[in-house]
Amino acid sequence: MQTEKIPDQASIPLAERVRPESIDKFIGQEHLLGKDKILYKLIMGKSIPSMIFWGPPGTGKTSLAKIISGSSNAHFVFFSAVLSGVKEVRNVVEEATRRREEESAGTIFFVDEIHRFNKSQQDAFLPHVESGLFTLIGATTENPSFQVISPLLSRCQVFVLQPLRQEEITLILSNALNDSRGYGDNLVKITDEALEFIAANADGDGRKALNLLDISVSLLSATHNNTSNQIIDLETANLALQEKSYRYDKSGDHHYDQISALHKSLRDSDPDGALYWFYRMILGGENPLYIARRLLRFASEDIGLADPHALTQAHTGWETYHKLGSPEGELALAQVVVYLATAPKSNALYKASHSVSRLINKTGSLPVPLHLRNAPTKLMKELEYGKNYQYAHDDPEGLVEQTHLPDNLEKQFFYTPTTRGYESVIKDRLDKWRTLLNKRKKHS
Repeated sequence: MQTEKIPDQASIPLAERVRPESIDKFIGQEHLLGKDKILYKLIMGKSIPSMIFWGPPGTGKTSLAKIISGSSNAHFVFFSAVLSGVKEVRNVVEEATRRREEESAGTIFFVDEIHRFNKSQQDAFLPHVESGLFTLIGATTENPSFQVISPLLSRCQVFVLQPLRQEEITLILSNALNDSRGYGDNLVKITDEALEFIAANADGDGRKALNLLDISVSLLSATHNNTSNQIIDLETANLALQEKSYRYDKSGDHHYDQISALHKSLRDSDPDGALYWFYRMILGGENPLYIARRLLRFASEDIGLADPHALTQAHTGWETYHKLGSPEGELALAQVVVYLATAPKSNALYKASHSVSRLINKTGSLPVPLHLRNAPTKLMKELEYGKNYQYAHDDPEGLVEQTHLPDNLEKQFFYTPTTRGYESVIKDRLDKWRTLLNKRKKHS
């Protein structure tokens, strides 16, 4: 049981009120802020380069920027890429120039959601970062490799922030509840179960955890007149949560990382891992039809003829989802996921398609051999179209000795079946046919 404080109707969010003001108060990101780690040393040494913080929401990007500014005695300028543009950047440049010339003071220019700036807007930072007029700290939830222009990226140190662990969030909540900046002098209690519930459902996001706590306190205040003897219990915390959400973006890193994890779990024949990533994407809000299309692709690319039914299963799952929609149709896609994960694997067809495509690109438009050409007219027959073509059904074995590739590509093989699943049957069949044809050549 922990004792907390209830707010007067504070207009400033709790996360902002209790933001850490020094490096020793900051919780999380030990891989960067441990005593022997790079960012800690840079901050303590007051040698701050331009940098980019890349990480999911609520991991401390803004707090770190403010701590860095405070430790370096530089003027801190908060700048939102959502709300501002190049005109505002010019104003910052002018003020930073005046501050350096008149006060010999530096400027920390913090750009939140820097990925929202387009190329020309990001270009505006370059000369001033290079000259040292200000130290740029950009924050982004998107992969800077794709969202930040290369010249700017090369002038910044990139630090990757990780989602907070549950125990770190619990500590953040406990500190906030005992912080005089949090809830004033009104005391309230919270059960350990409620505290653990909020931390577990914050999904690695410290700001979300503090917001849930704030809502819980507000619910308690609205329910009871005398809050000093009331307790935030599991029921109140659960009411504050309403509906759990998950870190996901339909066009960013979470999207691509998780579809990659699903694909690789399928390829490695792990139904448990495949089901996990499938439902992570579903619960994150991904369009199930996008996943269905990827499953169709997987059936040909990674299973192919090792299990010819895989493509049928994937297509049937897609059609079933079309007819049922969510949530009922999601089970059909889950069935496909397990089927594909447990099917024998082969990329022989995938490799064959790439092999033949490369050869065609290399050799160009080679003519069709005359014996394979259609000859519906007298002229075509006179030009020997279709001459000496052997009709396979006239042979007792259904086999003929003739090439089906352009003349200078004879004896090329593109498709090499594996010995896995149904492809082993195909391999045996091809081997048998080739052996039989070789015997005929020897006796001819």
